Amino acid sequence: MLPVNPKMLARLAEIEKGHILRRRRAEEEQWLGEIEGIDMTLTFVRAEQADPARLTRRTPVTLGIPTTRRPE
Repeated sequence: MLPVNPKMLARLAEIEKGHILRRRRAEEEQWLGEIEGIDMTLTFVRAEQADPARLTRRTPVTLGIPTTRRPE
């Protein structure tokens, strides 16, 4: 999944609402491929919304301190 800024959760709700409306139209027009794509997008959007705490948890990465080589 892509990292999502917690400030963008409201935007995710807008995206979800828009996709629900698009899905209804796709069902009416029988656009099967479009329905499949919308469902996939809705799954990802809902997963991001379901665990907002995951967005703020970040584990530090140890990169180490570079050292110089001593001449032998």
